[in-house]
Amino acid sequence: MSPIELYLQTWQEARTRFTGLLATINEQDLTKKLGSAPNSAGFLVRHIAEVELLFAKNVFGDADVKVTAKTVIAKQDTGEWNNLDELLTFQQQAADTLKAILEQQRDEDWQATITTREFGTKTKAEAIGRIISHTAYHAGQLAMILKYGS
Repeated sequence: MSPIELYLQTWQEARTRFTGLLATINEQDLTKKLGSAPNSAGFLVRHIAEVELLFAKNVFGDADVKVTAKTVIAKQDTGEWNNLDELLTFQQQAADTLKAILEQQRDEDWQATITTREFGTKTKAEAIGRIISHTAYHAGQLAMILKYGS
């Protein structure tokens, strides 16, 4: 199995922590927060998608990606992430975009280094670990909000 096949399998399996939650979420859940935590469920769904698009563009080199990372820019929940259909469509587009550019990586690309303002210099192999952990981290937050939030 090639490195890309292994990385894709790993990324897709790890992402099921997020997609499993999306299968159960409803529009009323999107405004839920956990205690005094600043971010709603809707914000987290949007944020995960935006970061996947940023990785597709800035890390893995998809020059066609156009993304305005509103959650990253605002650095806080603005209360606007409450349309479930739009969020689900956006997150699926982000996942499809990231998957497509990952599939274009060559074996030797995984050792190439990239530098971003957000996390410094890493190999693309390290970066795939970063996006996996980012999604899983926020999926855990989302799970807690859906279970205990109001």
